[in-house]
Amino acid sequence: MSTNPFQFPGQTAFYKGKVRDVYTIEDRLLVMVVSNRISAFDVVLPRPIPYKGQVLNQIAAKMLEATRDIVPNWVKAVPAPDVTIGIRCETFPVEMVVRGNLTGHAWRTYKSGKRELCGVPLPEGLKENDFFPEPIITPSTKAHEGHDEDISREEIIARGLVSEADYKQLEQYTLALFKRGRELAGKRGLILVDTKYEFGKQGDTVFLIDEVHTPDSSRYFYAEGYEERQQAGQAQKQLSKEFVREWLMEHGFRGQAGQQVPGMDDAFVNSVSERYIELYENITGEKFAREELSREETEQRIKEALKQLS
Repeated sequence: MSTNPFQFPGQTAFYKGKVRDVYTIEDRLLVMVVSNRISAFDVVLPRPIPYKGQVLNQIAAKMLEATRDIVPNWVKAVPAPDVTIGIRCETFPVEMVVRGNLTGHAWRTYKSGKRELCGVPLPEGLKENDFFPEPIITPSTKAHEGHDEDISREEIIARGLVSEADYKQLEQYTLALFKRGRELAGKRGLILVDTKYEFGKQGDTVFLIDEVHTPDSSRYFYAEGYEERQQAGQAQKQLSKEFVREWLMEHGFRGQAGQQVPGMDDAFVNSVSERYIELYENITGEKFAREELSREETEQRIKEALKQLS
């Protein structure tokens, strides 16, 4: 598909993110096109991954629908495989990261000897990938460029990033969503390990926005064999885009200054595409239907949906 942005009636803004193109319509709706671009270590890699946008958009659509009874969400229409149209909200400038296991960034912090993360105390005696006694919320600030940064609940409120009343609401929603996410994952033989949620507000209503429970925003373990692997001190079988990061690290790239992104040959690009499709099928339990719309077809579908929502 062409990289030139679309132009829609009533369009008031356009934002090109690392992997998504976002169009603002009359300051009240957003058209989010989830591209096939892929990023790792905060760098957009040189080649797109076929069907990645469709995979992420369709998982998010299913998960948002499956959690609509917990919190209202931003979605109004999904007119194309890689497109969602929804309500434009004032976004809270924090990401609500929730962790059920001592993995990734939390484990690296713990391994360094620290017993606190984002103001949350961490219990003694845990091994990598162990379950926390209860899921913990470790928020981060949202960075438009570079890395997001850890921040505590107290600092968020003290700095006025989110009011105390709103933050309490976000905490309640986050824990309820994570509980639902774990239930949905459990039905698929998976463990939802950690994920992040983003919220916005329109008037007095808080909305769940962005993508939910996708392999780009979440980490999953396979439940089968989890206990045995823990007892043996073995790595857990993961379902996330971690394999892309691992490939980059094997090729000497960690996103540091002066490092060159390794070349991605056809075989690797196709293998990543197949892994994303495998992720879709594992998470949803449904066969993935490859859809290839032309740019013109996508544009037409978006315009028709916008007309119905006007």
